[in-house]
Amino acid sequence: MKTQEAGSKHKGYRRIIPSMTALLQFESVARLESFTQAAMELGVTQAAVSKQIKVLEENVGAQLFHRLHRSIDLTNEGQALFAIISESLQKIATVFDQINQGAGRHEIKLGVTASFSQFQIMPRLARLRDALPDIQLRLATQMFTGDLRTQESDLYVRYGNGHWEDGEVIRLYEEEIFPVCSPGWLAKNPVPTTLEELASAGLLDSDSTSEGWMTWQGWFKELGLSTQKLNYILRGNQHSDVVHAALHGHGIGLGWGRVVEHLLATGELVRLEPFFIRPTDAYYAIIPDGRSATVEAWAVIRWLQDRAPLSSLSTASHNLM
Repeated sequence: MKTQEAGSKHKGYRRIIPSMTALLQFESVARLESFTQAAMELGVTQAAVSKQIKVLEENVGAQLFHRLHRSIDLTNEGQALFAIISESLQKIATVFDQINQGAGRHEIKLGVTASFSQFQIMPRLARLRDALPDIQLRLATQMFTGDLRTQESDLYVRYGNGHWEDGEVIRLYEEEIFPVCSPGWLAKNPVPTTLEELASAGLLDSDSTSEGWMTWQGWFKELGLSTQKLNYILRGNQHSDVVHAALHGHGIGLGWGRVVEHLLATGELVRLEPFFIRPTDAYYAIIPDGRSATVEAWAVIRWLQDRAPLSSLSTASHNLM
């Protein structure tokens, strides 16, 4: 019975979509906006392409192209069909690529913010390959990881209080926030020794975002200094811009310990002592509801947890000064 039902479904698809060849040729024509170029790409004649498109239009019962004197345009129906075919073919190509490239390896799709990917994954990627050679990591970067309802990734990293109910929550590591600058800036400017001196120095700031990034105003408030006027050199909406501006010697930025630890270790940035705060929020891994906690996912979680204590960040900075 199940076999008969499956067969009926397949026949139904063949009845609705009589020619996959016609769909592939339609996608090529729509993408290249030319019957001639599509024929060259597909290795067939222009007449063959035109015939397939005509058959497709007859089957869908709508005109898909406006055929102009020397050009073609998609009709509304053609645009709707092209959008879904293009997306579907891209997904099919992705699966083929995953199968081809990941043969013998287990892929883990990790959902992270762009900042986390840039500053916390990339500097340690070689160590990941050495530690987990059988795991293929696929990064899915996004503005924030606050909504797991789509469950598109096997694993997510989120910064916050850890009180979430959309998956299994595993604490990764804590965070520390302190001022940083380049050695070049430090050589040209007096070192701030008080919070007041720091507030009047050239500051680099970013907006508070859904990721939980703290501003200078909030940071000073945490340390008991209330000030309405700070000496900003640059303000932006991305913390990554603050890090790069500090690297180029433009001023003092707020350094999130886990973000800048590799830059402190190489001496590209210097931590200004003794100012810091230790927020109660931390980084967490989340296995979203509906996803299995696989052996591979736990291996990636343990790799993410394998970080030096934050106290070493201060030691590294002292050794450079």
